[in-house]
Amino acid sequence: MQGAGGGLEGATVDDGDERGELRGGVHPARLVKHRYGIHRLFRFPAQAHAPSVAAVLLSLATGYLALLALIVAVGAQNAFVLRQGVLGRHVGVVVVVCALSDALLMMLGVAGLGAVLTSAPLALLAVQWLGVAFLATYGVLALRRAARGDALDAAEQSAVSLRGVVLTTLALTWLNPHVYLDTVLLLGSLAQAHGPEGRWWFGAGAALGSLTWFTVIGYGAGRLRSFLARPVTWRWVETGVGVVMLALAAGLALHAPA
Repeated sequence: MQGAGGGLEGATVDDGDERGELRGGVHPARLVKHRYGIHRLFRFPAQAHAPSVAAVLLSLATGYLALLALIVAVGAQNAFVLRQGVLGRHVGVVVVVCALSDALLMMLGVAGLGAVLTSAPLALLAVQWLGVAFLATYGVLALRRAARGDALDAAEQSAVSLRGVVLTTLALTWLNPHVYLDTVLLLGSLAQAHGPEGRWWFGAGAALGSLTWFTVIGYGAGRLRSFLARPVTWRWVETGVGVVMLALAAGLALHAPA
């Protein structure tokens, strides 16, 4: 799956106790602490000077690993890429659209959009509860598909146009409020610890991690087509997606302010 730094009030993540409460009772570290537990792992002292080569590589590697730590859960976007990989339909286009979308969202977070959002508690609250609704709805639909035993049928999917695939990919990315919490708020907050120069290298590393991940699951699914296309296998995939999405929705609801 939280504001960026830059001196805006309430946008700093505190490494110790949670003294940095945001106005309205929303603390950007709460989701990180309870859902991922990685906010301490990826914190580094802010840099007051131009980063060295070692610092650049460290920021790149940290952004890369932070992104992978967040994205490995099988969610709506990942499930769609996996499905297209199994079907062998427009895989390259889907991978590029997902990776570019993630990169743009991450750069917005690195630039400080997360701090703007966290300074407006009502906006952040709306994003959180919209995320709950999106995750819960998609989770229930995935479990329904699993219960019906829906299988991947390449013949039935052949009529889907490239335009339709691109629009679906964009919708699953940009209309999912949970994506904004992860990429804009969380990764944007983690990036600020690397200083004014290092934060962009952190963002570049995260973007590279996103491209790597989507390439692996998109084309890797094609390699495993004979296994993943089996009805029983896909039923387990859909069940896993549904359970993870509902768990994320519950976690987000529990830690959202009343």
